Amino acid sequence: MGIGAIIIGDEIVRGKREDKHFAKLIEILRARGMRLDWCQYLGDKPGLITATLRRTLASGDIVFSFGGIGATPDDHTRQCAADAAGVELALHPDAEAAIRSRTDMEVTPQRLKMGEFPRGSRIIPNPYNRIPGFSLADHHFVPGFPVMAWPMVEWVLDRNYSHLFHRTPEADASIIVYELPESTITPLMLEVESRFTGLKSFSLPSMGEAGVRRHIELGVRGLPEEVKPAIEQMKAGVAALGGRWEEKP
Repeated sequence: MGIGAIIIGDEIVRGKREDKHFAKLIEILRARGMRLDWCQYLGDKPGLITATLRRTLASGDIVFSFGGIGATPDDHTRQCAADAAGVELALHPDAEAAIRSRTDMEVTPQRLKMGEFPRGSRIIPNPYNRIPGFSLADHHFVPGFPVMAWPMVEWVLDRNYSHLFHRTPEADASIIVYELPESTITPLMLEVESRFTGLKSFSLPSMGEAGVRRHIELGVRGLPEEVKPAIEQMKAGVAALGGRWEEKP
């Protein structure tokens, strides 16, 4: 079971608004010993949203979808989720109760539309304004506003997936390598991965931007007990190849 994110909105894919959900979701997951496997950005195109949700609903992944669950003409996510699941939209009784509990606004038919979710959904409480999101299978739909979305994501994780927290301990270590191209260190990376099967190696080259000397950050990530001997092997391997390394600051 992977974990994915879908971030919806023309204003994001057109650059009018900067996305903050991607980095925050990684942070929320990391605090629980989990990690994000994929992320997709979508504009406000019903066909594209529906096709994406149809595919991800069939994947079995845990998915957090941000945005598009309001009741304005450019909010398509609720209907697209229903279409992808092959069910109708219906006013959820718990969502209706939450909306009607607001004493600071008139409850209009338009506002009640924000409580229309695909049949079979479960609501996600919204601690900010009580207009809920919804869960459909392992897909969880929250508003695009961070002040609402992030507490709702944490609520979903803590309520539904605590059994997945910290299941696979992970550590990482890296060094800064000079005077070697990536093509030269690739065999070393493969050698380390073949010896330490609980790790993945990575290389992050820098071309020397902003006055920083050209280098490669070379490292490993995975089982904590394998990280230290693996990074020591990488240090020795870099030296054997004629390169120079430094500890990462």
